[in-house]
Amino acid sequence: MNNKTGQITGAGSSSLLRGAFGNYVGLIAALALMVVLFGSLSEYFFSAETFVTIANDIPAIAVTAVGMTFVLIIAGIDLSVGSVMALTAAVAGIAMVQWEWPLYLAVVVAMVVGTVAGLLNGAISVGWRIPSFIVTLGMLEVARGAAYIATDSRTQYIGEAVEWLSAPMFGGVSPAFLIAIVIVIVAHLVLTRSVFGRYMIGIGTNEEAMRLAGVDPRPIKIAVYAILGALAGLAGIMQSSRLEAADPNAGIGAELVVIASVVIGGTSLMGGRGSVISTFFGVLVISVLEAGLAQIGASEPTKRIITGCVIIAAVILDMYRERSRSRRT
Repeated sequence: MNNKTGQITGAGSSSLLRGAFGNYVGLIAALALMVVLFGSLSEYFFSAETFVTIANDIPAIAVTAVGMTFVLIIAGIDLSVGSVMALTAAVAGIAMVQWEWPLYLAVVVAMVVGTVAGLLNGAISVGWRIPSFIVTLGMLEVARGAAYIATDSRTQYIGEAVEWLSAPMFGGVSPAFLIAIVIVIVAHLVLTRSVFGRYMIGIGTNEEAMRLAGVDPRPIKIAVYAILGALAGLAGIMQSSRLEAADPNAGIGAELVVIASVVIGGTSLMGGRGSVISTFFGVLVISVLEAGLAQIGASEPTKRIITGCVIIAAVILDMYRERSRSRRT
């Protein structure tokens, strides 16, 4: 890596690290306030059972949000992840039920299918310079249709072959939760300690400057979409383990929850700034909010309104952060 490239990516990494600590503090404070609020409104909220339930609910969203963080950092977006989760779960279900494959092979094939979907999203978006919003919106429909065809539009029961992945084990938490934590840690190290991570930040900050510095952004961007696709494939398995089945309707709206979690975690919609750890806290914020609202008896429309307002507030906060950042630079 030449000096010019190092200056670009180094400046981006330093900015990312400076903002990360402030995000951690703010997100932890928000979580603490929500726990106190819902704990005072519901006698059942502040309990080990509630927190274990939340932990076991989040692995699929948390894993997908890790990949979405990378995509947003390079100034892209992927609206197809919910449908890809359903498609990969359907393929894995067929592999386990009809072909009698073991779970580990089903996971491999699911992640391969997800990776192919991500590669197509990245290659079309980058190769033809089509906005990723449009390309992934198309993939949303393609993957959902493929999931319906694969399952014949019926839920396919898998059962105990996959359910253990979401079954409470260590301290009440599931293997899926522990896997999600490992993925968050590894992704954090990739983003903050690797050349690939610095390149992602540099591309999101100023893609043209990276190109002039001798770095071709195209393979890196395609690889990022492929990573998200692979993680969506794993998330599809995690989701089917909770349902004990492959449901072609599963994951509808999941892309909105994933993007909301990433934005609440402080990753910029404009690219160049983000943190995987903060994204994990963003997932927790959404999950605690939904669990708390459910326990105090909020209706589904009310929960949607409140969650939507939180998302809008996060986007507005991101806009002000970007303006403040622009003034400093």
